[in-house]
Amino acid sequence: MLVPPREMEGILLVDKPGDHTSHDVIARLRGKLKMKRIGHAGTLDPMATGLLIVLVGKATRVSQYLVSLDKEYEGTVELGKVTDTQDADGEMMETRPVPPLTEAEIRGALQGFLGDQYQLPPMYSAIKIGGVPLYKSARKGEEVEREPRFIRVNTWDLTGLALPRFDFRLRCTKGTYVRTLAHDLGQKLGCGAHLAALRRTATDKFHVSQALTLDQIQALTLPEIEKRLIAPRDAVPSIAL
Repeated sequence: MLVPPREMEGILLVDKPGDHTSHDVIARLRGKLKMKRIGHAGTLDPMATGLLIVLVGKATRVSQYLVSLDKEYEGTVELGKVTDTQDADGEMMETRPVPPLTEAEIRGALQGFLGDQYQLPPMYSAIKIGGVPLYKSARKGEEVEREPRFIRVNTWDLTGLALPRFDFRLRCTKGTYVRTLAHDLGQKLGCGAHLAALRRTATDKFHVSQALTLDQIQALTLPEIEKRLIAPRDAVPSIAL
């Protein structure tokens, strides 16, 4: 009797390109690995690039643990322009003049967002209310009542300034909408803002420097890909297995 081939199992670190949704990445990997049981631990918006933790085979069972880990990002905020999605993929809703803010003033504003807080999820999100994703209601021009979510911003540092844009590095808990932080910062500064670029650089101990691009994965053989998989026991505490 023929023995079915052993299914791959492990964690694959992928550097998501900006022209793919997280679902697009999973779809391509399912085709490459010839497997259906593949998921990820933490969605990235289509515009965002960087670390996507992909769970292959039975490793999908540790998804809840990996999703809960803190995240680190680098990105760019553009002041003076407000979009409906709170990022560069959205439609422009409002423009305002940007005051001659100093580096110290922006650093001070960022510091005001540190710590535990409640954040109102944006309408353009995949959160379901009444079984309907919010973004579907948003596309119809509907505003749905939604509950604020508890988040924590550990660090939010200014790394570059060239008004009306500035670059930042951020470390925060799961479920934090970075584009909403950018939007809320713009409201606080009085000129409006949106997230112009975003890259996830780390999830806890996993760093994007360890990740493979989709093109690199495509060029590997299946045995070579299997060698790059991280065993779940090496990634999560034994209590999570």
